[in-house]
Amino acid sequence: MSHRYPLPDLNTLPDDIRARILEVQEKAGFIPNVFLMFARRPAEWRAFFAYHDALMMPETVGRSSNLTKGEREMIVVATSAANQCLYCVVAHGAILRVYEKQPLIADQVAVNYRKAEITPRQRAILDFAMKVCQRSHEIEEADFAALHAHGLDDEDIWDIAAITAFFGLSNRMASFSGMVPNPEFYLIGRIPKTR
Repeated sequence: MSHRYPLPDLNTLPDDIRARILEVQEKAGFIPNVFLMFARRPAEWRAFFAYHDALMMPETVGRSSNLTKGEREMIVVATSAANQCLYCVVAHGAILRVYEKQPLIADQVAVNYRKAEITPRQRAILDFAMKVCQRSHEIEEADFAALHAHGLDDEDIWDIAAITAFFGLSNRMASFSGMVPNPEFYLIGRIPKTR
């Protein structure tokens, strides 16, 4: 597998983008390919990651969310699998394993979240996310009521829908462009770190 569009040279990127990518590299130990692929168009990179951060790290925009980091990643993994996006399933599966501290969770959620070892609340979240992903035109009041029964409010439901929709865009961009998952993602969170 190879990228359909060549990844830009880090040294040719605008300062703000290069600084953020180097920050990610420092933290992760590698540069996830999505950061470089979108950097070929700086204005789109900035818009993409601003929206990504607002949804996946709401505290960066001064907003709280009742969805846990793990639940947000579950939404990404389940809907990305439905959209057959290898990059997002592999990359966000790694993050999900880390947040949930469960080495099997990402594979279960990606293949069939209904059989995954998740809570009833998480199942309800993924039921709604999958409906937004595949049949958003069929969303009705009963879908909201099912989530309200698990203590989720309308802002939480907006989060579920927005994450699903945003990653629908990401899935399609990654798939059409031939974005390849970094090899590092495959092992993250599978084997407990030795102390």
